[in-house]
Amino acid sequence: ALEEATAAAMPEEDINARLAKLVKSSKVLLFMKGDRGEPRCGFSRKVVEALDDTGVEYSTFDILQDEEVRQGLKTFSNWPTYPQLYAGGELLGGCDIVLEMAAGGELKAALEEATAAAMPEEDINARLAKLVKSSKVLLFMKGDRGEPRCGFSRKVVEALDDTGVEYSTFDILQDEEVRQGLKTFSNWPTYPQLYAGGELLGGCDIVLEMAAGGELKAALEEATA
Repeated sequence: ALEEATAAAMPEEDINARLAKLVKSSKVLLFMKGDRGEPRCGFSRKVVEALDDTGVEYSTFDILQDEEVRQGLKTFSNWPTYPQLYAGGELLGGCDIVLEMAAGGELKAALEEATAAAMPEEDINARLAKLVKSSKVLLFMKGDRGEPRCGFSRKVVEALDDTGVEYSTFDILQDEEVRQGLKTFSNWPTYPQLYAGGELLGGCDIVLEMAAGGELKAALEEATA
């Protein structure tokens, strides 16, 4: 599994190609500082609150965990600041625009329209294939790193934090399509699931075994080199 993960790690993948996949990896995706459970700046917090108020499902990407994305997306989006909200693979705007739309009661409709228009028939497996490669290390979990929603997810977050390796999280509770589809895609029935270099490394037991044996950090570094 590790050899497969390292081969698939995309060491030379062009940043723009990676970003093009990443912005389409969720129907609504907020690039922010921190995560929805623990925003790391006031602008990000305000946008999270506005999105939560719409009731629309969305994912977040913590730019503080990925310097390549943090710098590259500014050019890719032609937008110099964060947060940045994408819907249906297209940039909707930053904090001011999102809050204006929310204040005018337009945000929910705009998000629903963008997601309906964007990928109406996109096959779930095609979406998952992009999603698992959207970050070098990606944990599919219940909740997010700031606020894990189950004990297994919490344990894996703690193990990953201990390695010091950069990673992203995806909250399966916010996206039922991913939650159900990934079980089949991964051939793995439970959560959390840890991907490295686009390949499944394993679930809670495997990750904790590797951490206990001092192997986790090396495996992740090898997979993302």
